[in-house]
Amino acid sequence: MLLNKESSGIRWRTRPDGQGKVSGKLQYLTDMSADGMLVGRVLRSHQAHARILSIHTELALKVPGVYAVITHEDVPGLNGFGIALPHQPVFCSERVRYTGDAIAAVAADTDEIAEYALSLIEVNYEPLQLIDDPEQAMKEDAILLHAEGNVLHHTEYRKGQPEAAFENCSHVVEETYWTPRQMHTYMETEGGLFIPENNGRLTVYSATQHGLTDRKQLSRILAIPEEAIRVISSPIGGSFGGKDELNVQPYGALLALRTRRPVRLHNSRAESIRAGLKRHPMKITMKTGCDQAGKLIAHQVRILSDTGAYATLGAEVLNFATEHVMGPYIIEHVDVEGFAVYTNNGVSGEFRGFGGNQAIFALEGQMDRLAERLAIEPWEMRRRNLRQYGDLGPLGQEIAQTDGAMQVWEALAASPLMSGVDSTTKGNQANGTTDEPWIVTGVGAAIAMHGAGLGYGIPDPAGGRLILALDGKIEAVFGYEEFGQGLIATMEQMLIEQFGFAAEDLRIVIGDTDVVPDSGSSTASRATSMMWMAFKRLHPDFTARLLEAAVEISPETKRDNLRIGPGGIWMKDGEMFLSYSELARRISAPIICETKFSYPTTPFERVGAHFLYTYSAIAIKVSVNLLTGRVRVTDQYHAVAAGPVANPQGYLGQIEGGSSMAIGFTLSEDALMSGGSYITKNLDTYLVPTIADMNGSIQVQPIEDLPDHDTYGPRGIGEVGSVNLAPAVASAVFQAVHKRVNRLPIEPEWLQDTPFIPQKVVNANA
Repeated sequence: MLLNKESSGIRWRTRPDGQGKVSGKLQYLTDMSADGMLVGRVLRSHQAHARILSIHTELALKVPGVYAVITHEDVPGLNGFGIALPHQPVFCSERVRYTGDAIAAVAADTDEIAEYALSLIEVNYEPLQLIDDPEQAMKEDAILLHAEGNVLHHTEYRKGQPEAAFENCSHVVEETYWTPRQMHTYMETEGGLFIPENNGRLTVYSATQHGLTDRKQLSRILAIPEEAIRVISSPIGGSFGGKDELNVQPYGALLALRTRRPVRLHNSRAESIRAGLKRHPMKITMKTGCDQAGKLIAHQVRILSDTGAYATLGAEVLNFATEHVMGPYIIEHVDVEGFAVYTNNGVSGEFRGFGGNQAIFALEGQMDRLAERLAIEPWEMRRRNLRQYGDLGPLGQEIAQTDGAMQVWEALAASPLMSGVDSTTKGNQANGTTDEPWIVTGVGAAIAMHGAGLGYGIPDPAGGRLILALDGKIEAVFGYEEFGQGLIATMEQMLIEQFGFAAEDLRIVIGDTDVVPDSGSSTASRATSMMWMAFKRLHPDFTARLLEAAVEISPETKRDNLRIGPGGIWMKDGEMFLSYSELARRISAPIICETKFSYPTTPFERVGAHFLYTYSAIAIKVSVNLLTGRVRVTDQYHAVAAGPVANPQGYLGQIEGGSSMAIGFTLSEDALMSGGSYITKNLDTYLVPTIADMNGSIQVQPIEDLPDHDTYGPRGIGEVGSVNLAPAVASAVFQAVHKRVNRLPIEPEWLQDTPFIPQKVVNANA
C-alpha cells in the first residue's frame, strides 16, 4: 500500500510545530535578540594557504561603537575545535589553510560598525604553496598541510583473492566516478545569540545537532566547566549535517564573555558558503567483474575524498563510504582502499547520506554497466546478487537480519514505473509520444542498504525521561534537536500510540542542555529508533508508577481495574477515574522515570561497522531536452523497508525532502572552487531545486514487516530518500540518450544532441 494522507487515516496529524512554521510566528534561534545586544562579526582569511606574519588590531579597537576585538591571544583554553579531532583553530595564529579560516572577531553596536572595524584589521601574510587537488596532496614532495601529513585517514577492506578472481570473470567493467562539493543550503544560515548571565554562566542560543557535544567543546575553548554553559539548540531552520560541527559558537561565546554583554552572530549566505561545511567531493574508481550468469565475483574500489583544510568528521565519512561500496550484494572477492586527504579547499564534513550517496552512485553504475555487457535487465542483475536473510553485512559483520533487500526489490519490480518497461527502448518510443521529438524519456532504478547509527567503537548513547509534572502535563524529555525533520511530531505520535495519551496531555522538552539527558546526537538516522526503544523501555515502569499513585489516592480501587489513557487514568470499564491534572495536585513530587542505553551495534570489531540497516529501492522517470541538455525528474517511486511507520507525514516528508536534495546533487549543485577560493559565492550561481523541479509524482511504498525476533522497531529514514536517486537518474538518462553518466552533476552540454538540432529546425519549417 502506498503511503499518503488517505491511507494513513487518523494517523495523519497536524505537526505540533507546523502552524508556527507556516505562519512565520515560530522564533528560530537566529531570530532572537536581547537588551543591550552587540553584533559580532568574524574576519576570515583571504588567502587559501599562507603564513601569518603579523596581525594588527589597534585601529579597529579605536572605532567608536566597537567593544571588543579578539584574536588567538584571547582564547583562554584550547584554540581548536572538531567533534572527532579538535585541530581546526578557533583563530589562526601562525598559518591559514583555507579562505574560511578565522583570524579575528569583533563585537560592535551595529553590523556596519563591525564590518568597518574588520576592514581596519591588518594581517600580513607570506603565501605558501597551494594544494587544491587531493592527488597533488598525496605526492611525496607535496608541502605538508598538517604535521601528521596530508592524509587524514586511510581505510582498507579485503577478502578473498580479488586479483586472481578477475582472471576468471567473464565480464569486467572499469570506471571512475566523480561527485560534487554540495552545499547544505539550509534556509537559516549559521548564527545564534550568546548571553553572559549575572550568575557567571553563559547561555548559548545556537543551532547544533547535539547540544551536549557543543557544550563540551565550548568548555574546552573557554576553559570553564561544562556546567557553566547552557546550550539551547532548538528550533533550527535546517541542518542536514551542516550544523553538527561548531560554526559561530566559539566567536559568539568569546565575545560575550569579553564584553559581558549579549552578542548576536548570524552568517550571511556568502559567509555561510565561504566558511560552512560541504559534502565531500569524491573520486571513486571501480573495477567489477562477474561470471556469464551475472554473479558478481570480484570488486576493486579506490576512494579519494577531498576533506578540505580540516578533519571534522572526514575520517568517519570515509569509513561509511568504504562500507557502502559493496552495497546489498554478495561479492566473494573484494579489495577496497580509501583516502581522506587534506587540501586548501573548503572544509568538507557531515552531510545527509554521510558518504553513502557517493559510494552508491558508483556501485549502482557498475551494476548497470555489467548488465549491459550481459544483455540482461539491470534490475534482474541486481536480484541475482542480492544479500539474503542470514547473510553477513558488507564488512563481514553480524547485522540485524531482515528480508529488506529482497522486499524492496520485489516491490519496485511490481511498481508502475518498472513493470513492462523495456530498458533498451530509447526516448519517447517508450511512451509513444511524438509531440515534442526533442524531448526523450527514460526510466532507471537503483537499490541501497544504508547503515544507521554511528557504528561499532564510537560512543553512541541513548536514553530519555518521562515525567508527570506538577502542573499535570506528561513531559517527554530527550536530548535531541528539531531542525525540520519532524522529530517533535514523531515523538508525539509515539506517545499517543504507545501509551494512549492525548496530544493535549503532552509537553515535549528537547534542545536544552540544562534539563535533557544524553540521548546522543540527532544524526545518522538514529533519533526515531532511539525514541521508540526508549518509550518501550519506559512504558512498563511509567505506567505502573502512574497507576500506583492513583491507587494511593483511592485505596479501595484495584490497580488491575485501571489503565492510562487520554486525559488521565481510566477505569477499564470505560469511566474516567482521575485526570492527570488531578493526580498531579495530589502527589508531593513529580513522577519521573528515566532510561539509559546505547544504540545497538555489531560485535564485529571494526570501527564504524553498522548493525541496523534500512533498505531502499527507487525507480525514476526522466525527460531529457535534447536542445538544452536539461534533465527533469518527472516521476519517482520509492520502496523502503524501514520497519513500522512511526509518523506517516514525517516519513513522507523525509523521503520527499531527501529526494529533492538528491536531485540537486545529481543535476545542478556544485560549489565550485578555483585556487582554493569559492567561485560559487551566493545562490545566484548555485542552482537548488525548487518546487518547480519537484512537481512530478512521488509515490512511497513503506514495507513495515520485521521478523518476529526483531526488537529494534522503526529504522530512521532521514537519508534513504537521497542515497540512491543519483544512480537511478543516471540509469534513466542512459535509457533516454544512450550515454553513461560518471560525473555529477550531469552537465547539460554533454547531453545536447547537436546533430539533432538542425534537423528539428528543418522539420519545423517544412
